[in-house]
Amino acid sequence: MASQEDQQAQPFADIFDEDEAEKSFLLSKPTCLIILGKPGSGKKTLARKLAQIWKCIFIEALEVIQMNIHEETEYGLKCQELLFKGQSISEELVTEMILKKIESPEVAHFGYVLSGFPSLSEEYMTVSQQIEKIKNLKLKPDFLINIKCADYDLCQRISGQRQHPDSGQVYQRNQWDPNIIEKHKKEKEQHEEENEEEDEEQEEEETAEDPLMMSEFLHQLVQRPEDILENAEERVGMYKDIMLHPLEDLMAEQDCQYLIELDGNQQPHDLFVSVVVRLQSLGVRNGAPITRLQSQQEEMLEGLENDELFRVLSSYKLLAHRYRWRRSRWGQACPVALKEGDVLMGNPDLAVSFLGKMYVLSSPEALKTFMLNPRPYLLPPMPLPPCKVLVFGPPFSGRTTICNLIAHKYKGKVLDMAKLIQPHMEESREENIEQVQRDTVEKAITAVKNRLKLEKQSREPGE
Repeated sequence: MASQEDQQAQPFADIFDEDEAEKSFLLSKPTCLIILGKPGSGKKTLARKLAQIWKCIFIEALEVIQMNIHEETEYGLKCQELLFKGQSISEELVTEMILKKIESPEVAHFGYVLSGFPSLSEEYMTVSQQIEKIKNLKLKPDFLINIKCADYDLCQRISGQRQHPDSGQVYQRNQWDPNIIEKHKKEKEQHEEENEEEDEEQEEEETAEDPLMMSEFLHQLVQRPEDILENAEERVGMYKDIMLHPLEDLMAEQDCQYLIELDGNQQPHDLFVSVVVRLQSLGVRNGAPITRLQSQQEEMLEGLENDELFRVLSSYKLLAHRYRWRRSRWGQACPVALKEGDVLMGNPDLAVSFLGKMYVLSSPEALKTFMLNPRPYLLPPMPLPPCKVLVFGPPFSGRTTICNLIAHKYKGKVLDMAKLIQPHMEESREENIEQVQRDTVEKAITAVKNRLKLEKQSREPGE
């Protein structure tokens, strides 16, 4: 009887293991989504909103180009060079930047929302080849979101778009057409008979604050070439000719549970809400953000003791009232340095929170690396204090071989003293050579001066 009772689960035991839950999250695949649809159906707008709410990385051709140029990457410098020459950026370069972004560390942690790929242009890769690239991604898309819209409705909507040249903002017809605005205003007044005075005051304030109601602003709006009705119809026709059937095959292979089809005639906000409700009903979790616990304007934390330091940090940027960040098992040790085999105490000004716990980084480079993707530095067996092994012995005793075998077995680094000293020896040798050259030149100059002086003295008596 006693053995059976021992085998029974304890009724008051907490079956939730926080460490196992955190490990499960760190090992899990981040949520990845692809937005599909006809040109101008609102893919980019929906993708941007989903990326903001789901804490994913928004990936789109123009966004990737601007990011590379801003960060002055190798691709960004190539783009700048082409743009300065007045040339267009090739499809090959854009595709490489998109695929590189999908394979980046931050996407491996946060996931992505991809829009505009595959593209209509087949200059570099055909649509089938682009879809094959999607299928072979290391982080395959979990959800395909297809925005469906009738050709006529879509072309009419595209042809009604206008852009403000200074801000680049695009406005729909119901935002700039005075007739439609006036019509909506009258409908609103009819439906809001109660509290008419308050409504009138609010409408007057909105009219005064909204620049779209100003005639000068309306005259500045222009129609882009791609928004002309004939061009819009041509793009939609091209989409149906070269892309629709391959995309239908891709969607047919997708599990219907993870295929979301939307009515493109709905407002952007309604599209967004319907996708969020669907994702939440499937239990899709958001990405885990990383929060800086101190800004440059806040007080300096240098010199505080460990307990006092964590007490102060735990109260920064709280998610909810009385919710405090907890100390992690890393303490003040830098997790990035530990992963690289060094024990470095973190700088309190470089503290962050992740999954409810505090981490202190040792340098701005370590902070940047950790904020891009903290998973490699937190997965077991981390935190693991580095073990340092010294191998010594007489020459030709096999020290190098033993060191390499140990490093390979335990994934360590071999520090060869001869190689470490070699740069310093080379530097000392060059300094010695330069010093000898300087001394030799000085001696030669002195010898020449003495000889000339003697020759001058020998000539003076004869004169």
